[in-house]
Amino acid sequence: MISLNIDGKYVKVPEGSTILDAAKALGIEIPTLCHLDLHAVGLVNKGASCRICVVEVKGRRNLAPACATPAVEGMEVKTNTIRVLNARKTVLELLLSDHPKDCLTCAKSGNCELQEMAERFCLRENRYEGGLQSTYKKDHSPSLERDMDKCVMCRRCETMCNEVQTVGVLSGVNRGFTSVVAPAFEKPLEESVCTFCGQCAAVCPTGALVERDYSWQVIEALADPEKVVVVQTAPAVRAALGEEFGLEPGTLVTGKMAAALRALGFDHVFDTDFAADLTIMEEASEFLDRLTRHLNGDKDVRLPILTSCCPAWVKFFEHQFPDMLDVPSTAKSPQQMFGAIAKSYFAQKLGIPREKMVVVSIMPCLAKKYECSRPEFAENGNPDVDISISTRELAHLIKRANIDFLALPDEDFDKPLGESTGAAVIFGTTGGVIEAAVRSAVEWATKQPLDSVDFTALRGFQGCREAKLPVGDLTLHIGIAHGLGNARRLLEAVRKGEVEPFHAIEIMACPGGCVGGGGQPYHHGNLEIVKKRAEAIYREDRNKPIRKSHENPDIIRLYEEFLGKPLGEVSHHLLHTHYFKRSEQ
Repeated sequence: MISLNIDGKYVKVPEGSTILDAAKALGIEIPTLCHLDLHAVGLVNKGASCRICVVEVKGRRNLAPACATPAVEGMEVKTNTIRVLNARKTVLELLLSDHPKDCLTCAKSGNCELQEMAERFCLRENRYEGGLQSTYKKDHSPSLERDMDKCVMCRRCETMCNEVQTVGVLSGVNRGFTSVVAPAFEKPLEESVCTFCGQCAAVCPTGALVERDYSWQVIEALADPEKVVVVQTAPAVRAALGEEFGLEPGTLVTGKMAAALRALGFDHVFDTDFAADLTIMEEASEFLDRLTRHLNGDKDVRLPILTSCCPAWVKFFEHQFPDMLDVPSTAKSPQQMFGAIAKSYFAQKLGIPREKMVVVSIMPCLAKKYECSRPEFAENGNPDVDISISTRELAHLIKRANIDFLALPDEDFDKPLGESTGAAVIFGTTGGVIEAAVRSAVEWATKQPLDSVDFTALRGFQGCREAKLPVGDLTLHIGIAHGLGNARRLLEAVRKGEVEPFHAIEIMACPGGCVGGGGQPYHHGNLEIVKKRAEAIYREDRNKPIRKSHENPDIIRLYEEFLGKPLGEVSHHLLHTHYFKRSEQ
């Protein structure tokens, strides 16, 4: 431990801590724009680019960035001297001198850390007005929008993309007023290896990186009398939406969310959890089929099977692991399964053509916007899911419609695509998909009811983890990774044969899984908020009367009336997909 003095207060911190870490231990807040707390994911921040966090250290001539200066035994630090305050104000004024002033129409207005910093320093005028405004073209992808005129070169997005996610899309280019963070050769995101996970937008302190907003398209669809508008809501949304209305993280708002969607005018309010149960029917069946053939000596069977619910993860392995395209499950994600069933089975029940139906999804994930635009998820050019919006966009729609969200009574989802089980809701957190699959696969394999459906060995927030589950004479070896950097490390170990062979692996692109998705309310890197959302997901699971996907009565009826059987001809056509080798550059 190291002892130091900050603003006249003594504190002891572990060796290797920074001045910023020590100040936090004392409850002293040092402002910063570039810093990301990566301790929870086992990484060290390499920022120190904004210089807002400078402090005065006794015995040193120059001011020191608190986020990158190691704490030293006996160090004396001042965080609030006139010299420090003047330096921070000057740095902030220089940043603002080359920053657009369109705060009223900026997507990050109200959530902009640069805006908050300007208010904190009471900037009412700028001594350095008239800087050379950059003129970068806006970059529009299906999921993300980049407005590099608003980039302050904090390089948080670069840290997230390269260090945490290891996707390697973003890096600093050019110098001076033309410097910016961009893909190689300043190509558009769509032409890069970007997975559209949205974690860059989640940490961007300004409006330089934001989600592509489709909320007005939803309003136009709702206003069209010729369209039947169906909505589905992902499991993680109900655990975070309340934060946009002042509720504590981890507050479940399932019933109020359903009521709000009806108040917005959706014709049918359904639950993506229904499709999560359907996913388990197909994915668990595929897993058992592969496992059985493997145990019977079939050399053509590839194990481990990898989950395929996360579109950012799917695009990641298409780029980074093209030699393993036959390993992931061919089951579509719940979002896409829902769209396929809504525009076939449900459209038939309504007696309308699929072209008359508009399927809207509410997702915690920005990659879902990209996923529903993939051409293989369409029939004759008509997409299975027409519009995907984020949790944040739903909150904006509710507020725009002047709906008093907190006063709404709890309501249920509609039938027949609204019934779901506890297994479906845990899809929203890391470890949940594989736990849901195991609940069904084990019962099918042993033909015995489970004594307990809580496979707690599969839960947790460690980046890479494994569990061994005894099933009859076999011990299932399960791997789990969340965050694409962890996924890379795990898959490279599997590829090199450095780990004991797994039977199945679950991977989610975002830290914490869907509860920490790029479209959720901004948590600014606070994993405690993400953990509270996960706890809410498990709480909803425990309160469900049915907790195994294969016992969902509406799923059973769907197979009896329409699909036939899991992995059958109809389900294979509607519910399964294939993957593509994509360029690594």
